[in-house]
Amino acid sequence: MQTFHTDLLCIGAGLAGERVAIEAAAAGFDVICLSLVPARRSHSSAAQGGMQAALGNCAMGEGDCPDVHFEDTVKGSDWGCDQEVARLFVDSAPVAMRQLAAWGVPWNRVVPGKSTYFKGGKLFEKEEKKDKEGLITARAFGGTAKWRTCYTSDGTGHTVLYTMDNRAVQLGVDVHDKTEVLSLIHDGENCLGAVARCLKTGALRAYLARATLIATGGFGRIYRESTNAVINDGGGLIIALDTGLVPLGNMEAVQFHPTGIVPTDILVTEGCRGDGGTLLDKDMHRFMPDYEPEKAELASRDVVSRWMTHHMRQGKGVPSPYGDHLWLDIRHLGAQHLATKLREVDEICKNFLGIDPLESPIPVRPTQHYSMGGVRTNKDGAAYGLKGLFSAGEAACWDMHGFNRLGGNSLAETVVAGMIVGAKMVEFLQGHQVSYPTNVVADAAKLQQERIQRLIARSDGSENVYMVRNAMFDALMQGAGIFRNGSDLQMCLDTLQEVHQRARQIGLRSNGLGANPELAMALRLPGMVRLALCVAYGALQRTESRGSHAREDYPERNDRDWLVRTLATWQPDSELPTLNYEPASQVWHIPPGERGYGGGKIISADSKKQ
Repeated sequence: MQTFHTDLLCIGAGLAGERVAIEAAAAGFDVICLSLVPARRSHSSAAQGGMQAALGNCAMGEGDCPDVHFEDTVKGSDWGCDQEVARLFVDSAPVAMRQLAAWGVPWNRVVPGKSTYFKGGKLFEKEEKKDKEGLITARAFGGTAKWRTCYTSDGTGHTVLYTMDNRAVQLGVDVHDKTEVLSLIHDGENCLGAVARCLKTGALRAYLARATLIATGGFGRIYRESTNAVINDGGGLIIALDTGLVPLGNMEAVQFHPTGIVPTDILVTEGCRGDGGTLLDKDMHRFMPDYEPEKAELASRDVVSRWMTHHMRQGKGVPSPYGDHLWLDIRHLGAQHLATKLREVDEICKNFLGIDPLESPIPVRPTQHYSMGGVRTNKDGAAYGLKGLFSAGEAACWDMHGFNRLGGNSLAETVVAGMIVGAKMVEFLQGHQVSYPTNVVADAAKLQQERIQRLIARSDGSENVYMVRNAMFDALMQGAGIFRNGSDLQMCLDTLQEVHQRARQIGLRSNGLGANPELAMALRLPGMVRLALCVAYGALQRTESRGSHAREDYPERNDRDWLVRTLATWQPDSELPTLNYEPASQVWHIPPGERGYGGGKIISADSKKQ
């Protein structure tokens, strides 16, 4: 077995992983990034709309500051976030955006003179100031008081990731792509690296490191209908959960994006609505102002997704062979706007739907999009449970998003958290030495080799990996979607426990050798089902509605009993995760209150229990 030694091992080479790697490499440390795909194909490249940072440059962002951004973020999280972390984020975001500009990101810039804006579907003009000419501009996103989302047309993730990867290459960061991590190597106290599998040859490798980062993105692919790429299957969360020591935070907090296109579920950016796009029903009626007169289409994502689903339940959806949908109308924005600021959306509609968004509205419906839950860390990005293990980006529950993240905050979080956590990891590496007991490394590798051999030997196994995966999809979509209730969640949980048993009986139909996708899925699927169980069990136990977690049988946000963060761990041979809870925040800059949108009754923290 091939063994690699490094100072820092980054599992994941997207924006968060490479930003941490850059910080460490700039400080003189050796860094290896592991990635399922070439770094520039990481899912970060799919992000379209932009990154939130309170620069206050454009006319509609005038008067913005980190304090306003902080208030928007806390309200957006439905008071579920760690306010100390949210403050760190909003204060550091403007620095990170300007740093990216210095590295070469071609941000859209302020052009002085009168600019035409669509807001709430209405057209008006605003004067862009001459003294702001050439500064980074911004667009509107949901749940924000100011326009602060920095963007490069609708390909922000693409341009930032290419820039970031260039910087990583300059600093000598070594990326091992087509490599999948199967487990962490640890001695019960210290994380020592990881066991990985080469996806080209099937050979196992050991990566030993003084510090290890999990930055593998979200776990959206445990759902059938998701905007996530196929690589977003929760691999980083699975290896953390499998230690039995590292908890996952707020796994029940799963965000559905309002505008996944039908039938492919490819995302069309919130920038469409931020730039003036409207949502229409089967009668071509713009319905969001009926529910949210103030914010309309630009309420937070959890709110818009719920109202869209509610509206379709009222019989107002557009029938199709793929189920009901609604329309996103951007025709009125004009050819010039679509060709410049929404060009990716224009191409997606033409290439995947065969429609011209200048001539026809876009069929959309809410689709699983983002995971607020992840590897629980402190404000420095250090994971609970194992020394030397860190996490950043969507894979982490850092936790600045709470139970709903605002659009543009997560893409910004990748580079801001990468900058902050990277600096903390440098401090850690400067004072940390570790030994690698040969028996610990050998045992970790042997365990994974035996798993692979068992799967290959069980060629007549009773369960087909893809049939088992479909059963997991069915259970989650029926019980742990946008709206939840106790009976559906219990049914989902019972089904997933059966699916978990089936996942242990998977047999291969192929020989499992070399670049074998069936073996890769068979190795990953039991862990994916465990993540699904963490989602369903956490959602069943949380008897309130908060942000993206909407219980029809408990419609109130209950600050008295549930102003806490869920921590899920998994013990060997267990059938369910163990759930513990900690306060949502230790520091309260803004006490819990009304969000200002979304409605709903609140049981306050000082209410008396009946």
